[in-house]
This record gives sequence, C-alpha cells and structure tokens, in this order.
Amino acid sequence: MMTRELLIDMYYAAPELWYALASVFFILVSIALYYWYNYLKMQQKNYFLNRDRERYAETLYASKDGYFAFIYPDEKIDDPRKNIVEHCSRRLAVMLNLPDGTKSSFEDILKNFYKDDLKRLQKYIDLLREDGVSFDDEFVIKNNNKRLRLSGMRINGIDGNIYCDMVWFRDISLESQTITELESEKRNWFKQIIQLEDLINNIPYPVWMRDDKLNIFQINKKYIEFFENKSREDILLNHLEITNVNGENISRNLAFLAHSINKTKKQTVNIIKNGERKVYEVVESPFHVEDSLDKIYTVGTLIDITELDDFKRNLKIHQNAHLEIMGKLGTAFAVFDQNQKLAFYNKAFTLLWKLDDVWLEQQPNYSSFLDILREKRLLPEVPDYLAFKNGEQEDFSKIIETKEDMLHLPNEQTIRRVRIPHPMGGLVFAYEDVSDKLATRRAYNALLAVQQETLDNLFDAVVIFGADGHLNFFNQAYLTLWQIDNGILEQDPTLSELIDMQQKFFTKVDDWKGLKNDIINHIRSFTTKTFILNRNDIDQVEVMSKNLSDGSIMITYKKL
Repeated sequence: MMTRELLIDMYYAAPELWYALASVFFILVSIALYYWYNYLKMQQKNYFLNRDRERYAETLYASKDGYFAFIYPDEKIDDPRKNIVEHCSRRLAVMLNLPDGTKSSFEDILKNFYKDDLKRLQKYIDLLREDGVSFDDEFVIKNNNKRLRLSGMRINGIDGNIYCDMVWFRDISLESQTITELESEKRNWFKQIIQLEDLINNIPYPVWMRDDKLNIFQINKKYIEFFENKSREDILLNHLEITNVNGENISRNLAFLAHSINKTKKQTVNIIKNGERKVYEVVESPFHVEDSLDKIYTVGTLIDITELDDFKRNLKIHQNAHLEIMGKLGTAFAVFDQNQKLAFYNKAFTLLWKLDDVWLEQQPNYSSFLDILREKRLLPEVPDYLAFKNGEQEDFSKIIETKEDMLHLPNEQTIRRVRIPHPMGGLVFAYEDVSDKLATRRAYNALLAVQQETLDNLFDAVVIFGADGHLNFFNQAYLTLWQIDNGILEQDPTLSELIDMQQKFFTKVDDWKGLKNDIINHIRSFTTKTFILNRNDIDQVEVMSKNLSDGSIMITYKKL
C-alpha cells in the first residue's frame, strides 16, 4: 500500500516526471473544461434556435392567411430529405375544410377549385416550381363560394440555395363583397350624378352656384349660351357673369344681399340676347353647405319673363278698358283689392248706396264700407253684426268662383249681389236692385195661381200646352177623367206623351198608332174644333181644342 512517505520518496527520486504528469493533467482538465464550456454554449444556442423556430412557426400559424409549402432538399449539405416535402398549414386546412388537415397534399387542395380555375392554378404552380415565377390571382372555392387570393413565390437563401416555393391563401370573400357593394354604390352614385347633370343642363334657363366668397363655380349649358366662343372652363376660370343692358353684373350684388340676410332675393333685369331686348327675373337663393351654420352658398337662376311682362302690360290695358266700360254701365260695380281696399267703383255704385265721392276716393276698406251701410240701414238685419262682418271679410279668401246671393234690406229693397274673384287678388262686386223684378214675378205667380184655381173649379177637364209643345196647365177634372197621377203631369210631358197615357182607354182599337195620329191632327187643326172619342167603357168624350194668342193650345174634354 502506497503511503505518504513512499510518495514523497518517489517525488524526490524523479521530480521531473511529476512535473510532467501535473502538466498533462492540467492540460487535460483545461481541454475538458473548454469542451464543456462550448457544449454548454451550443446547448444554449440550440435552445434559442428552437425557441425562435417555435415562435416563427406559431407566428405563421397565427396568420389569417393559410399557406402550402413545397420544401426542397438543401443542396449545400448532405440533406437526409432527398425528395420535395409538401407542408399544409393549419389555417389552410381549416379554410378549405380539408379532411386530412395538415397532412393534406396539394392534390387534395386542387379538388376544391372549379375546372377552369384548376387549369389556371396548375399552370401558375408549374411556372413557380420550374422557373420560380411568382403569381398573384383570385379564385373561387366551389364548395362554399369563398373567394381566395392566391400568391405564389420562391424563397431563396443568401447563398442562392432554394429553400421552398410558398403558396399563400387569403380569404377575401368579405373584402370582395364589400368591394362589389362599393362598386355598385359607386355606379349608382355616378348614375345619379349624370342624371343630376342632365337635369341641370336641360333646365330651360341659366342656373349657377356661388361659393361663400360669391364666386360662381357651377353652371349649366344655358348659362354658357350667354357667352359666345367661351368654354365652361374659361367662364369659371375668369369668373365671367351675365350682364344687363348697361354692362352691369345682374346678380352679384343680389347674391351678396341674399347671403347677408340668408333669404331668397329676386329682381327684374333687362338683358340684350341675340340682338333682342328681353326681360328676365334673376333669383339668388342661399343655403347652408352640408348643414354647416357658418358656410353659406347661393344658387342663382335667370328666368325669361318677357312674355309674362308683355302679358301683364296687356292685362293692365284690358283691365283699364274693362273698368272704363264698367264705369259707364247702369249696374253698380266695385272692386276691393287683396288688402280689402276699394280700388274701383262706378257712378251706379255711388247712387245705389248713396255714398260720397270724396269718401270713396280715400279708398276705404271693406270693413268701413260695411259700417257705413249699417249706419244707413242698407244692410240686412242680422242678430250678430260682428259675426256677419267677419264672415263677409273672410269671404275674400274663401270665394274662388262666382258667388251670387240676395240682400233683403230693411227698406224692402232686394239687392242681387254677385261676387267674382279678381285676377290680381280681391273681389269684384256687382249690385242690382231687383225689387221691381221680384214684385212683377210675385204678381205673375199670383196670376198663375188664380188661373190654376179657376181651372180646378171647372167641371170639364182642361189641359194647356205651351208654344214649346210641353204641358203647362192641367186641372183636377182631367186627372179624374183619364185616371192619371198628378206627379206624371208635373214633368211637363208633350202632347204625344199625354195621348199615350190615354191608350188604356182604347184597348179595343186595332190600330192605336193611327188613332193617336188622328187625335193629334184634329187637336192641332185650325178647322176642326170639336170631335168625339169613344172609350172602352162605351162612354163618349167630347174633345175641343183652341189655339190661344201666345201660341198655346187649350184642350177641353167633356164626358157625354
């Protein structure tokens, strides 16, 4: 057994050997520590490489795009992978609902495409794998009609080594639908814009729009027609505006006023166009831009009112002529305007209502006119004068066509009143004293009543036909003799119709039509005055006709 003393003796016997052994041992330990240190660093490096690979893999997995990779063997080293490896991502498997998941081949993926798309995609893949040609195109999946964007690219290393060919799959169904909707909406907006442009350009008068600085920036075709040899761009660039006969701007000052008070303003201007002097109405209408309270634009229009202006002048001439004629008529006329003020009256109006010309020349209103008539007791007696007066004034806005009524005055006068809407507003009044006419009519009606009463007290049946051939009078004896309803005769039948009502008393006659014609001829004959009718009941009726002085025919029937 080696003891401490023995070791000491060996050291002293050969110290160089021990130094050599110590050196070798130290070198071996140093080498071991070096390799151990490198091993630990390699382990750490591999750890972080694996972690980075996992991060990159998870990053790819987390992508909303799916991918399919054709991984090639590494040509720079002795790669154990001798063949191309295909790899399908999890996202792609879910996107295409692949039964084999990430183990699916590219052939499994191609089954999801329509025939034409399949040929196109296969051509893209062949060019990518053979020549590294990238592609980017859209395809539709036939099972669920998803729209996918496929992007193919080759991935190379820095040393030129081909790593893989990648095909990325992105679901763009929602984006495509949104784009389709936006395109449709865009087409609709363009269509509406074109329609609005057509609408504005086909308005038969100039239209323009001013910005908040009163500069014109939109015009239609009719506006351009006011400028010879000027394009739309020249007019807008040089701020050209339509001028009047004095060369002054027709609407800028008007637009400034409309813009300042934010109210539509209009005025009449005279313009020379095509060598003719014409009258136009220019209008500037302000509006808030995009509902902004601070930004105001104006829209201007220029409307040709030459014909209307001529019509107004002619109308005024005709009105004056009519008023002059009305002033000379015997019927009382008056015109109260839209403000209910007296605008015209004739002499007959003054005489009828016993009014003072001085007071009438002051153009009193209709209310004062009614008050004066009430003081003179020339209005109908009413229980509530204020209600009557208010109703009369309200008629200025209610009467839209000719209205006629009667005014029965306390002095037993009856005034026929006609009210007609005036073209310029207000009412035209026409008054006529019809007291005498009504008295005459009452007397005439009383006479008719006496005649009727006289006829009704006769024993003989009597009918009288007027000159127009219709029945005017009949008595009760006729109704009884021929058994006819009173209501039928009140419809004023003709002589022929009256004879037809008697047919039921001549049923034994073979030729009624011939008998009817004989009866009518005898009645109208100037020579035959009396004839006999034999009725079914074997009684006889004597008929006598007489032509009266007014062209009427009186027929008398007497039962024998």
